[in-house]
Amino acid sequence: MKIRNTLFLIVTISLVFSCATNPFTGKKTMALVPNSQLFPTAFAQYSQFLNENKVLTGTKDSEMITRVGQRIAVAAERWLNANGHQSYLKDYKWEYNLVDDKTVNAWCMPGGKIVFYTGILPIAENEAGVAAIMGHEVAHALANHGQQRMSAGMLQQFGAVAGNIAIKDDQARNAFNQYYGIGSQLGVMLPFSRGHETESDQIGIYLMAIAGYNPDEAAQLWRRMKANSAKSGGQAPPEFMSTHPANDTRIANLTEWAPKARAEAKKFGVTTFKK
Repeated sequence: MKIRNTLFLIVTISLVFSCATNPFTGKKTMALVPNSQLFPTAFAQYSQFLNENKVLTGTKDSEMITRVGQRIAVAAERWLNANGHQSYLKDYKWEYNLVDDKTVNAWCMPGGKIVFYTGILPIAENEAGVAAIMGHEVAHALANHGQQRMSAGMLQQFGAVAGNIAIKDDQARNAFNQYYGIGSQLGVMLPFSRGHETESDQIGIYLMAIAGYNPDEAAQLWRRMKANSAKSGGQAPPEFMSTHPANDTRIANLTEWAPKARAEAKKFGVTTFKK
């Protein structure tokens, strides 16, 4: 009992003193791993990835990726400065690379290191489509979702350890281990991940609009994503078992947010949008 109480006290103190605030939502977020440790590790991993893959430079597409990324980053800085977060990006080191790979994907590491695969460009279809993807990926970095996922994983592990210490009966402990893994994944980790994706969709569509890209293109992008999944024969799992919201959910959300994104962009003097 003493050990269990001690563990509970440790995790409570950690949560209280290891929180950050998401400037876009105002929500308190877990930050058990500080960015001062997370960013250098992410930068090193990014460099290693680039060394091990075929990075395209000097092409029309690679230049577009850089151009869009820079415009989205400037939009983020404008929004943050206007809302009282002038030093928020001081440790970010934005970098945008196009990798020759047929995978339909793009990603962003903590601190602003972004990769697009060539396989996603036909679905992006145009520069505004690339901006929708870029806005989403940049939003992951701005909202420190990587930091939050690591923190949540640490808490998930702590819960498993605490349960095994607290439960003395072998049969009960085995049952706990069996159901804790499933329950914490379906009930906590997957909803947590889907929440991040939705949050990035919303932040991203605002950023692409402030950067001067048509926010209507975000929903169009996900219609093309849905069509591509159907064409490739991929069977998506039920939403509650997925790390991402269903395509139809994303399309509905982005359609609803597009007029709001236009209104936000207007605050920054942006009234015409590039497709």
